[in-house]
Formats: sequence, structure tokens, C-alpha cells
Amino acid sequence: MTGRPSHLQIDHRRLGMSALRNVLRRTCSVVCLAPLILTPAPAAACSLSLVLAMDGSASVDAREHALQLNGLADALSDPDVVQAIEAVGGIWVASFEWSGRYQQQLQLGWSYLSDAQSAENAAEILRHAPRGYTEFPTALGYALGHASTLMRKAPVSCGRKVVDVAGDGINNEGFGPGSAYRAFDFKEITVNGLVISGADETPVRYYRTQVIKGPGAFVEVAASYDDYAQAMKRKLLREIFGSGYASLR
Repeated sequence: MTGRPSHLQIDHRRLGMSALRNVLRRTCSVVCLAPLILTPAPAAACSLSLVLAMDGSASVDAREHALQLNGLADALSDPDVVQAIEAVGGIWVASFEWSGRYQQQLQLGWSYLSDAQSAENAAEILRHAPRGYTEFPTALGYALGHASTLMRKAPVSCGRKVVDVAGDGINNEGFGPGSAYRAFDFKEITVNGLVISGADETPVRYYRTQVIKGPGAFVEVAASYDDYAQAMKRKLLREIFGSGYASLR
């Protein structure tokens, strides 16, 4: 859960909320680099814009990172998920890896998914996304701030806006989720969590009490990294269908 701290040592306690936003925005301009899928915008308003935030902190080893990345790709291209995407008329998706305060790396730029081919295109980009960092701690507040900034850059303002943040531990670097929610624009954004569980139930409780936010927000639990793909599939189905999914299960 710990790693070498960033060489950029800024005392977050002495920064005001606007200063925190400015710091993260400046760093985003450096680290947010990745290929984009060039897809035409939908003719009609979309139902969902989804930001996926994947844990790449020091507690995640190479095998676990690969299980997350391939699990996300498998879930996005799963036939049931594709059917859900088609049922709602398509969704916008972006994904990034996060770890330390200034370590957020875009994996998949904003992409419009409407059918099996576009979902598979996105999955292939994810499968080949390089890992950004391996030595940084869990700066969850900074990750949430980055997710809010990325959401505001979506090409279309969709009916629902959801941040899907995954991790295996609690914040241990920089400001936490509560500060992020005060500093950044989370208006009309729901934050859901996917927790990779283990013997220690602390991360699950933390996500339920400190991380999720907004109407209908929920935590999906993966029993281990081996269960990540199935947990992500369950989570995506709930997020794509929204509150109506309960009646479809």
C-alpha cells in the first residue's frame, strides 16, 4: 500500500481549494497523453458518460495490473455489456490509471461505444496500454480530482455522468476524497467504487463511507484480482442501465 513519495513535495494542508485545482490541472497537461479512438459523435443525446479510474499504485504488482487491464477490456467487450450499450443507444467512455499525487495516465481517450466493434476497439487499446508507474502510493483524492477534470472534457454532456474508481486500499497520500469533493466540480456526477478485497475489510468500508458519492452510488466487491473481470462486468451493467437495472436482474 505504500511506495516512494513523489519528488514534488507540496504541503496540501496549506493549499486552498482553488490552489489544489490549479496544481492538478497543470500536472494533467503533462501526464494525460494516450491514443484516442476516433469515432463519430452520436446523432442523439447520449445516456451515459463514464470515467474509469484504475489503481496503479505500488500495492499492485505486475500480475495484478495485467488482471485489471485485461479484466476491464474483457468486461467492456463482453456480449452482455455490449447488448446493454446497444440497448441504451451508446455511451461515452474514458479510462485512466492512477497512483500518486501527480501520476495519472490516460489509457483510453473519450470514445463513443455503440456496438460490438466499437467496444472491441476500445478493449484492444486498453489491452495494449502501458503501465505508467510502479512506485507511488495511493493518492485517491487526487485521482478523484483528475476524474472530475476529465469528465468535464467529455465531448457530449450525457444524461448521466459516472466515475468508476477501482482500488485495493485507502488513501495514504495527499488530500482524501472529502477534500476532492469540496475542491472539484462533482455536480451531477455519481462516483461508484470497485474494491479488490482481501483478508482486511478496511478498504471496502472506506469506499462505502468515504468514496462513493451521489444518488444510487454503490460499491462492487471483487473477491480477488482473479475476480476483477466478473466484478467489473457486474458493475458496468449496473452503471449502463442505471437504477432500472434492479428490475432486469
